[in-house]
Amino acid sequence: MADCHVHVFDPARFPYRQDAAYIPGPHETATAGQLIALLDSHGLSHALLVTPTAGYAPDNRAAEAAVAAYPDRLKAIAVVEPTVSEGEIDRLAAAGVVGLRFDLITHGPDLVTGAGRRLLSVLRDRDLVLDIQTEGALIDESLATLLSREAGRMVVDHMGRPDPDAGLDQPGFADLLRLAERTELYAKLSGPFRFSTSGYPYRDADPFAAALLERLGPERCVWGSDWPYVRMARRVDYAPCLADLARWVGEAEDRRKVLWETPRQLFGFDAAP
Repeated sequence: MADCHVHVFDPARFPYRQDAAYIPGPHETATAGQLIALLDSHGLSHALLVTPTAGYAPDNRAAEAAVAAYPDRLKAIAVVEPTVSEGEIDRLAAAGVVGLRFDLITHGPDLVTGAGRRLLSVLRDRDLVLDIQTEGALIDESLATLLSREAGRMVVDHMGRPDPDAGLDQPGFADLLRLAERTELYAKLSGPFRFSTSGYPYRDADPFAAALLERLGPERCVWGSDWPYVRMARRVDYAPCLADLARWVGEAEDRRKVLWETPRQLFGFDAAP
């Protein structure tokens, strides 16, 4: 079973970038060894590391080292500059990187429509995943059309971080649902605390999880915890994140798809859970 959205912060081995948008505090530090212990304690076998904007992006060394230490259990999503060479992308792929993250919240939609647009075809041609962090209406009809035409496999973090008070038809989320008509779009049922306004158990996120599951099915949904929960105003624990998934996906076979069969197919995990 796989957690498909976690981060590693190891400043003792890999110092943070001084120009980082956010520097994690000591309580947010999370090494690869601590991640493996966390997975073991909750009966999970695999995890997808996402190089975070906080601390590191576009420095992928911490994630690469973690995958090198636990190659049978970890894969990674890297963050790169739009000018990255195809040779560097090939090197990252050989090191266990299965895709690149485009953070539209930090860099705006111009990351896709401008300098980073060439990477859409680079990823598609290599069958690597485009991992998108977005919120609200950053993905509009125009951007969705471009992605539908030029991108390959895509996965959207944190259900697209919609406005929980604006309904399923709100700009952005509705565009994601329309984009989901193409088979290459996947969604992470993750991070309800990143957009909920109701507090735990984040029931105002339930309609969005249900809409994605209805449109995509468990065959195109994965789950992620977002551990170790940087930039959170209040404490987030791991087990309640799994409880959210149990509420969203009631059938055991569907949960197995979300936790294992779909991650195995999308990210290339290759050992039995």
